[in-house]
Amino acid sequence: MTPQSPDPSYEPQEPQAPSPQPGPGGGTAAAASPPPGCPAHVGGAASGTAASLRPLFGPEAETDPMGLYEKLRAEHGPVAPVLLPGDVEAWLVLGHRENLEVARTPSLYSRDSRHWRAMREGRIGPDHPLAPVTMWQPLCVFADGMEHRRLRQALTDSLSRFEARGIRRYVIRFTHQLIDDFQDAGKADLVEQFAEQLPLRVITQLFGMEEEYGPKLAEAAKDLIQGTETAVDSNNFITETLQRLVDRKRASPGHDVGSKLIEHPARLTDDEVREHLRLTLVAANETTINLISNTLRMLLTDRRFRATLAGGHTTLPDALEQVLWDEPPQTTSIGRWATGDTTLAGRRIKAGDMLVLGLAAGNVDPAVRPNLSVPLHGNRSHLAFAAGPHECPGRDLGRAIADTGIDTLLFRLPDVRLAVPEEELRRDNALMSRRLVSLPTTFSPPRRAGRQPTGAHSTSARQPLPPPAPHRETLPQRQPSAPAGAVPEPSPAPGPAHESRWAAVKSRVLNRE
Repeated sequence: MTPQSPDPSYEPQEPQAPSPQPGPGGGTAAAASPPPGCPAHVGGAASGTAASLRPLFGPEAETDPMGLYEKLRAEHGPVAPVLLPGDVEAWLVLGHRENLEVARTPSLYSRDSRHWRAMREGRIGPDHPLAPVTMWQPLCVFADGMEHRRLRQALTDSLSRFEARGIRRYVIRFTHQLIDDFQDAGKADLVEQFAEQLPLRVITQLFGMEEEYGPKLAEAAKDLIQGTETAVDSNNFITETLQRLVDRKRASPGHDVGSKLIEHPARLTDDEVREHLRLTLVAANETTINLISNTLRMLLTDRRFRATLAGGHTTLPDALEQVLWDEPPQTTSIGRWATGDTTLAGRRIKAGDMLVLGLAAGNVDPAVRPNLSVPLHGNRSHLAFAAGPHECPGRDLGRAIADTGIDTLLFRLPDVRLAVPEEELRRDNALMSRRLVSLPTTFSPPRRAGRQPTGAHSTSARQPLPPPAPHRETLPQRQPSAPAGAVPEPSPAPGPAHESRWAAVKSRVLNRE
């Protein structure tokens, strides 16, 4: 689907601006004077001060985005004026508390891009680099209030119809297939040959699609999320593919996410069904690739990380939460739009300004993490999946794929190790994510004599699987984000099978010097 232009008849409601709040210096935000070059001068983020703003693209951002965030924090505090691709001015929210405030207050910071002044003035067209992620669409991420609840409930209900055990069986099955393709070589790039391949194989199964769609959709999703010059074409390819799927499921429904969306009491239109499938595909795929890659990288390079697991001080699910703090799958989340004049951390935000959630920056905010070397032991108050009513709906699906996939890989490759010095590992730093380019590894090829059948520890791994039965064991529901710095209740302990697999590999993998 080509991104839609704003409805000319739409008139966003502008709530009354709140009273001035205390600013960083102890005075009130209303009395604070914005620094030179700040979008708050003369009309907010559309004031034409682009030349003096730091861009979130280009050499500096691509080389060291985390370093750039810290420079902005030092110069401007928890909310900084920045420039996005296409000379779009915006506010980057750097503080943990401020990110939560924006994410949890949709009445002031809407997800509906029709509030965006630049778009309403015609400066953001369908061919703009940011159009695929900002142009309004019939999607829960662009809605608020009752409409958001209608669309969001349809998506979460449809995803919850698939039992966790059945999803994990798909993950185990495809993990074995991927490892079978490279195990005999004794080496593999675990980004290209594993992390980039696994999520879409699972998601296409949940969508009721043929497996052959996986690689093409994965490439298009990667291009879209990076906001390249071909992002619009990639978006169109995904949309057209999913439209054909919706047409087929409308005529012949089955036990899959698309059919469940079509059947839902919310009575979604075909456009709404298609766009929510697109949301799940793009968001769940990209974030899960990064979560798998970052966890494997940390496992193979960080002695503190290995020692914590090997010593029994944490479990793999808790270790994933540590990665979500230190290396969130998305570095930023575009866009929130101010519904009226307001203040945030002493900054004057004008009606129609864009705000960008700085998820990675908020996760390392000194106000909540003064010592980044201290493990967080399962604390889930990170910003990796954002927060509030628009928190990522696919977070539990991503966790299930990453947890089970990594667990199975370590069972099959117990002596896996990094094949190059850690300093040679590179990342592609894009506007919304930091993607590990490659993760070269080596391991012992399987012994031919008396070789154990592939997947012997899981009798379901190599067998054709029927669709998982609905209404049984569902993916665990995400608990509400805890207040900044709080440690929520620990996650339930993994089951016996999980513990036995880890017991078998800990001494061989995690405790290795």
